[in-house]
Amino acid sequence: MAFEGLSEKLSATFKRLRSRGRLNEADVKEVMREVRLALLEADVNYKVAKDFTAKVSEKCIGENITESLTPAQTVIKIVNEELCALMGGEQARLNRASKGPTVVLFCGLQGSGKTTHAAKLAKMLRTKGNRPLLVGCDIYRPAAIDQLKVVGEKAGVPVFEKGTQNPVKTVKQAFEHAKDYGHDFMLVDTAGRLHIDEQLMDELREMKKAVVPDEILLVVDAMTGQDAVNVSKTFNEALGITGVIVTKLDGDTRGGAALSVKAVTGCPIKFAGTGEKLDDLEEFHPDRMASRILGMGDVMTLIEQAEAKLDEKKAEEMARKLQQNKFDLNDMLDQFQQIKKMGSIKGLLSMMPGMGQKLKDVEIDERQFDRIEAIIKSMTPKERSKPDIINPSRKRRIAAGSGMKVEDVNRLLRQHEQMQKMFKQMGGKKGRKSLSKMNFPSGFNF
Repeated sequence: MAFEGLSEKLSATFKRLRSRGRLNEADVKEVMREVRLALLEADVNYKVAKDFTAKVSEKCIGENITESLTPAQTVIKIVNEELCALMGGEQARLNRASKGPTVVLFCGLQGSGKTTHAAKLAKMLRTKGNRPLLVGCDIYRPAAIDQLKVVGEKAGVPVFEKGTQNPVKTVKQAFEHAKDYGHDFMLVDTAGRLHIDEQLMDELREMKKAVVPDEILLVVDAMTGQDAVNVSKTFNEALGITGVIVTKLDGDTRGGAALSVKAVTGCPIKFAGTGEKLDDLEEFHPDRMASRILGMGDVMTLIEQAEAKLDEKKAEEMARKLQQNKFDLNDMLDQFQQIKKMGSIKGLLSMMPGMGQKLKDVEIDERQFDRIEAIIKSMTPKERSKPDIINPSRKRRIAAGSGMKVEDVNRLLRQHEQMQKMFKQMGGKKGRKSLSKMNFPSGFNF
C-alpha cells in the first residue's frame, strides 16, 4: 500500500521518543532530520519536505508536555495536524453548477487512467442518485471511445460520442444533449499525450472555452512520483485545474505525490484511485490519509465502505438467524461474499487503528474466500442447509467437485461448527441484547 515505507520510518522515529520526559531543541532537530529524510525517501518534493519540518519544529520547540501526553504523542499530534494542512486541511468536494448540468473535464497524460476514472466517478455519482453522462472526446488513441463505452456500460452510465469528429464540436453537442435529457453531470474524457505539448493544451483550452467546465480534474499516476507533481504544475499553469485525482494509491508506491500536489499547485486532491475495479474510488480526506500515514488507521472510511457495499436487508436477516441459532452454510457463504465486496482483507485490516505495522510482514491469502466459496457451491442445497448429513462419501464428492482436498472440507465444516457454537452462546437474553446493539456490519464479527 502507498505510504507503507513512510509510515514505517515515522513509527520508528516516534518510538525512540517514548522514553524522553521533555522535548528540547536538540531532540526536535534530531527527530525533524529523520522525518525530513523519511519524506524525501517517500518522494515528497524537497521544498515541501523542508517547509513541513520547519513548521513542525517551530510548533514542537518549547511545547509543554501535559500529564496525559508523552513527547512522542505530542510530536505525533503536531505532525498529524501539519500533514492534514499539507494535503489541504479539509475535504475538497466536487464543484456543482448552479444551473444546468455540472461539467467535469478530465485531463492528464496518456496512460494516467482518465477513461477508467471518469467511469469510476460516473458510477459513484450514479449510486448517489445523480444522472451522469460520459462524453468521449479522445479521438486520437485507438479504441479510446470503445473503451469508454465498455466501462460506461459496466458503470450503468450512458456514453455520448461522435466518433472522430472535432472534440470541441462534440463537447458542445454533448452539453445540449445533457440539458435535453436531464443529465445533471457531464464527465468529459479528453485526449492525453505521452508528454505535454502545445497541441494538447490548445485543444483543452478550446474545450474549456466552449463549455466553461465547473470542474477540471487532472488525473495523475502516483507511481510516477515527482513527475506527477511536475505534470500537475504544468497543467495548472496552462488550464487552471480545480482538483486532482491520484491513481494507484493501492500499489507499491511511495506516495510522495499525494503529499506534494496541494503544496506545489494549490489544487486539492479530490479523489483517490485505490484499485482496478469501478468501485475502487474514494473521496480524498486529508485527515483520514494523515491517520493512515501515522498508523492510526481509518475507521471512518471502513464504516463508509461497509454502509455502501453491504446489504442492510441481508444483515438484518442474518441477525434474526443468529438469534434463532439457524446459521447454515448458505449464510456462511453469504457472509464471505459480503466481505469480499469491500475489497482486500489486508486493505480492510490496515484501516483498523494500530494494524498497519502489524500487517507489514503478514501474508494474507486473499484466495481463501474463493476456496471456501468453491467448496460450499459443490454441495447440494440440502447439504448446505443441513451440514450434519455430510458423511465421508459426500465429503469426497464435494472435495472432487471443488478441486480441493477432503481435509479442506473437514476444516470448513469445523469452522462452521465453531461459529454455530459461538452464536449459540450469544443466543440467550444477554446475547440477544448484545446482538440488537451491534452497529457494525454483518460479517465483521468473525
